[in-house]
Amino acid sequence: MSKTNASQHQPIAVVGMACIFPKAKDLDGFWQVIRMGVDTISEVPDTHWRPEDYFDSDQKAPDKTYCQRGGFIDTVGFDPTEFSLPPTVLEATDTSQLLGLVVAKAALEDAGYTPEREFDKDKTSIILGVTGCLELVIPLGARLGHPYWRKALLESGVDPATADEVMERIADDYVPWQENSFPGLLGNVVAGRIANRLDLHGTNCVVDAACASTLSAAHLAMMELQTGKADVVVTGGADTFNDIFMYMCFSKTPALSPSGKIRPFDAESDGTLIGEGIGMVVLKRLDAAERDGDRIYCVLKGMGTSSDGSQKAVYAPYSPGQARALRRAYEAAGVDPTTIEMVEAHGTGTKVGDVVEFEALKGVYSEAGEGKQWCALGSVKSQIGHTKAAAGAAGMIKAALALYHKVLPPTINVSAPNPKLGIEESPFYLNTEARPWLSNSAHPRRAALSSFGFGGSNFHTVLEEHNPAKTMPSWDNSLELVAYSAATRAELIAHLESELKANHELARAAHTSRQNFRADHHCRLVLVVEAGKFSERLKEAKEKLEAGKNPDFYGEGPAPGPVAFLFPGQGSQYVGMARELACIFPEMLESLQAMGEPIPQKIYPIPTFSKADQKLQQAELTSTDMAQPALGAISLGMYRILERFGLSPEFTGGHSYGELVALHAAGVFDQDALVELSRLRGSLMANLGDDLGTMLAVTGPLDKVEAALKEAKLDLKLANRNSPTQGVLSGSKEEIAKAAPIMKEAGFSVIALQVAAAFHSPLVAGARGPFRDGINPIKFKKANLPVYANMTAKPYPAGEKKAKDLLADQLVNDVHFVAQIEKMHADGARVFVEVGPKRVLSRLVPAILGDKEHVAVALDASQGKKRALVDLARALAELAALGLPVNLTAWEKEPKQARLKRMEIPINGANYRGPRKPIPPRPKKAVVQTVSQSVDGSRQTVGAPKAPAVTAKVAPAPAPPAPAPAPARASAVDRKVFQDAFQSVQSTLSAMQAMAQQTAEAHQRFLEGQEQAQRTFQKMVEGQQSLVAQMMGATPGQTVDGSRKMVVAQAAPVAPAVPRVVPAPVAKPVPVAAPKPVAAPKPVVAPKPAPAGDKVAQTILAVVAEKTGYPVDMLNLGMDLEADLGIDSIKRVEILAAVEEAVPGLPRIEPEQMGSLRTLAEIVEKLGASAP
Repeated sequence: MSKTNASQHQPIAVVGMACIFPKAKDLDGFWQVIRMGVDTISEVPDTHWRPEDYFDSDQKAPDKTYCQRGGFIDTVGFDPTEFSLPPTVLEATDTSQLLGLVVAKAALEDAGYTPEREFDKDKTSIILGVTGCLELVIPLGARLGHPYWRKALLESGVDPATADEVMERIADDYVPWQENSFPGLLGNVVAGRIANRLDLHGTNCVVDAACASTLSAAHLAMMELQTGKADVVVTGGADTFNDIFMYMCFSKTPALSPSGKIRPFDAESDGTLIGEGIGMVVLKRLDAAERDGDRIYCVLKGMGTSSDGSQKAVYAPYSPGQARALRRAYEAAGVDPTTIEMVEAHGTGTKVGDVVEFEALKGVYSEAGEGKQWCALGSVKSQIGHTKAAAGAAGMIKAALALYHKVLPPTINVSAPNPKLGIEESPFYLNTEARPWLSNSAHPRRAALSSFGFGGSNFHTVLEEHNPAKTMPSWDNSLELVAYSAATRAELIAHLESELKANHELARAAHTSRQNFRADHHCRLVLVVEAGKFSERLKEAKEKLEAGKNPDFYGEGPAPGPVAFLFPGQGSQYVGMARELACIFPEMLESLQAMGEPIPQKIYPIPTFSKADQKLQQAELTSTDMAQPALGAISLGMYRILERFGLSPEFTGGHSYGELVALHAAGVFDQDALVELSRLRGSLMANLGDDLGTMLAVTGPLDKVEAALKEAKLDLKLANRNSPTQGVLSGSKEEIAKAAPIMKEAGFSVIALQVAAAFHSPLVAGARGPFRDGINPIKFKKANLPVYANMTAKPYPAGEKKAKDLLADQLVNDVHFVAQIEKMHADGARVFVEVGPKRVLSRLVPAILGDKEHVAVALDASQGKKRALVDLARALAELAALGLPVNLTAWEKEPKQARLKRMEIPINGANYRGPRKPIPPRPKKAVVQTVSQSVDGSRQTVGAPKAPAVTAKVAPAPAPPAPAPAPARASAVDRKVFQDAFQSVQSTLSAMQAMAQQTAEAHQRFLEGQEQAQRTFQKMVEGQQSLVAQMMGATPGQTVDGSRKMVVAQAAPVAPAVPRVVPAPVAKPVPVAAPKPVAAPKPVVAPKPAPAGDKVAQTILAVVAEKTGYPVDMLNLGMDLEADLGIDSIKRVEILAAVEEAVPGLPRIEPEQMGSLRTLAEIVEKLGASAP
C-alpha cells in the first residue's frame, strides 16, 4: 500500500462526545435513555405549534398535518455570558446555533480540551452536518408577507387604520428583523459561531446531505485528519427544526406515522416521527490519541459513501446504492462483515425505507457468511424520532457508547419483525432489550452505522472497540443512594429539613451525603432515589421520623453482628438474570466471560417474540450443564460487586451447587478452578443417561413428610431439608409422579421442580467418581473463613483430602440446610446475604431461625421483575442502614462541577422569543341603536345597515385628523374640548339620520356615514383613553361607556365608507409567551459600579444594559466589550450615541477611535470621567 493510501486509511479515535437529545440534556442522560429503552416521543409542546391550528387526521387536508407527536428536547438553561452573547441577539439567533455552542464546548471538555489546556487551535476544525437554512428563516420570511396581508384586508373592505392594526398584531407574532438576523438564520453559522466563540482556527464549515448530513460531515472530518490538515476535529450534526413547516414537509411526502409511534422494522410500522437534537464527537488520529493518553470511546475504522445515480426518483431509497456504500466501508476498514455484531441502521420506521435498507444489509452480509442471527440490528430513532441532520450523530454516539460500555442497546416498539424482512433466515435479529456485549476471541467488538439522505446520498461507517476490557461501571445517574447519619433522631430530622429547604440537585446532594455518611453514627438513613423523586423521598422519610415510625432502610444503634454470604443452587437460574448488572459492572461482565461460551449466550439469548420460543430458551438454561455454570457466573459476579462496595463475609455457605462458590469466596481455590469445577459438575450430571429422575418440593412439617413417605413405601429420598416446613423429594420420574397425589392427600402442598435430574440421590451417583477425579489436581488452600457444608452442617475440614472428599460426596448425599443455618447462627452469624439470583435462601433463613435475632437480605429480591440495579441499591441501603461498613462512596461517579451561571435563559427546540408586552384585544364594536324622528314625525330605530338601495353620489368629506396623545391630567378646558368632540359626533349622526328619512337614494350613504362616524368615535376614545378615565372617574384601562350622553357643540366632518361585505371573525392564534430570562440562583458577584456621583459611568452601564439585555447589576466597567459582552463595532457606536444623548456636552469620540477602546472603563476615561 502506498504512503498516500495508508494515510487515507488511518484509524480515527473518538476521544470526546456531547449531545442534547429528547429527554437527554447530556451524554450520560442520552446513554440512560438508550440503555433503559426510554420512549421519549411526546405530544407537540405549546412552544412549537398548536395542534388545534394545524392538525387534521385527514392526510389530504390542505395546509394541515396528520401527526402531532415527535421527539422534543427539554428546556436548557442557557447562559449567554458564557459565550459573550448579548441577550438582545438571542431572538435573532436560531436555537441550533445557541445549543450548538453548548454541545461543542461540552464535547471538547469531555475530550480533555478544557479552557485551561493549551493545544494547537490552528489545526482544530469544526465540521458539522446541518441542513440548509435554519428554523429562524420561517418566521423572518413569513413576516415579509405584509404586502399580501394589507392588500387582502383592504380588498375585503377593511379601512386602512384597522388594516394597519391587524398587520401590527400579526407581525408581533414573528421575530423582528435586526442586524443579527442574517447570520442567525444561516446553517453554516452553527459551525461558524462555534469557531468564533471557542477560538478555533482550522476548517469551519457545514455539510448538507439531508438525513445523512452527520456522516457526510464525519467523512470530511476523517479526511482532514488523515491528510494532516487537522489534528483535532469537532464533528456531528445539529437539527432543532421541528416547527410546523417541517411537519408539513414530512406530512405531504407523506412519511409521518398516522398512529404517532415510530416502529423501525416492526410488522406494524406505518411511518416515521421527527425529532430534535444536537450531537458532536471529537476526533483525532488514533496514534495521536494513544500518544496523548486520551480516553478513547471507540475507533472509526473506515467509511463508505455512494450515490444512487439515476435509477430511482430523487427521494426514493435504492437498495443497490446503499449496498455499494456498505461494501466500500468494509473495504476501507479492512474488515469482514461477519465480524460486525451490531448494526445501527438508518431505520426510520417507514415500510418502504426499512425493507429497502434491510435488503441491502441482508445481501452484503449473506455474501460474507452463512450464519443466521448473529448480528444485532436496531435504530435509536425508535426512541427519539428521526432527528434529520442530527440522525447520524445520535446513531454514532449510540454505537460508540455501546462499544465503550460493552452493551448491545435495545430498539423499542417492536412487537414482531416485519414479515417482509425474512429476518429469521438472515444474519440479523432485532435486539429489543439491553444485553451485555460479550467479547469474541476471534476479533474485537465491532459495530456499523448507516445514514441515507434524500437525493440518494448514502454513508456507512465501521466502528471498533479500543479496549476489550470494561474498566469501570457504566454509571448514568439513573439511580442514586442518598445517605444521612446523625447522633440523634432529632438531629437527623433537622438534617432532612435543611436538605429540603436547600433544594439541591440530586447527583451533587447524593455524592456529598455519601461522603459524609458514618456507619458508626447512632441514627442512619439511606434513600434509594430515582431521578425526579428526591424531594418526595426526603419528605416521606422526614414525616415518618417525625411520626415516630421508621422509614425503609433506617437503623439505630450498633450493627447486629457478623455477616454470612449464602450462594444459591440449581433451580434459582432464569433467563436474563442480573442482566442490568452485567450491563453496568465490569465484575459481572468479567465473570460471565470467564465462564466461557455458550454459558453467557444461554443466560442472555437473542430476544424472541413468542412464548414458545421463550419457554425453549428457559429449558435450555435449565439443563444441568448450562444451569450450574450459569449460577456460578452470576453468583461470582455479584460477590465481586459486593467487594467493590467494601463488603466481605465472616462466614460462607451454599445450597447444593452453591457450595462451590462458597469455597471460592473463602479462598479455597481460585476463579479458574471455580470455572473448571462448575462446568465439570454440570456436564457429568447431564451426561449420566436419559432418565435422571426429577424432584418434588413438599410443604409441611418435615417429620410428617418423612412419615408419609415411609408409609407409602415410595422409593424416594427427602434429599433437601430446606426449612422446618419445606423439603424436596428426589428420585425417578415414576416415583415422583406417584408421590404428588399421596402428599396432597396427606395435606401437603407440592410443586414439581424444573430440574434436569434427581440431585442428591443414587440416580446421580455415577457422577461422584469422575467429579472426585476432576477435583484431585486442583490445589485446595486453607479457607480464610468458615465454609459450612450441606452434608455435615459444619465448617469444611482443614485437610485438603477430606475437603475434596466432602465436596464430591455432596453430590449424592442429603442437603441439611436447616441444620447448617442453625449452626451458622449459633457460631455468631446474624446478617445473611443471598449472593446470587432469586431470593430462595433469604426466604428460608427466617423460616429456620424464627424469632432469633437475624437479618436476611437478597441481592435479587424482585427476581427479575424490577431493575436489577434497584434490587442491588436496596440491598446496599439496608446493609448500610444496619451499620455495616458499606463503602457507599463507590456508588456513582462524582458529578462534574457545573460552571456558575451569571444568567439563565430557557432555550428549547423552538426559537427563543423574549418577553414582550401583549397587545390587548380590541373591544368588539357595539351595534349603536338610535331613536330618531322621521320627516313624517314617526319614530324609528337605526341599527346595523340593511341591504343598500341605489344611492346617490355624495362627495366624501375629508378624513378626521388623528387624535393627539392624551395629557397626563385632564384640565377643565380639556373636558370641555372632549365634550364638544362627542357632541360633534352625535350631531353628525342626527343630521345624517334625518337626511336618510327624506330620500331613499340617500339611505345607503347615511348608513355608511354612520359607520364611519362610529369608527371615528372609537378612534377618539382610544386616543383619549387616559383623559376619559380621569374625567369620568374610571381607572386607567377601564372601559368607558360610549353610550353616556354628552353635550356636543360641533360635528366633525365624516367621510362615507365604501359598501363592503364584513367577513366572519377568525380567531387569532394566541401566542405562547416565552419564559422570561431568570437570573441564576447564585450569580457571580460583580464589582460595584461607579460611585453614584459619576454620572457618565452610571449612564454607560445603564445604556449597555438597555442595548444588550444584560442585567445592569451584572455589569462592571472592567468588562471587555468584545470578549465579555459580545459588543461589536456597530453596537459600540449605537451605545456611544445613546450616552452622548443622555449626557450632553461630553467630548466626542470619533468612530475610528472606538476600535481601540477595549473596556467600558476605557470609554469612561476617554469621555473624561474617572473610572471606579
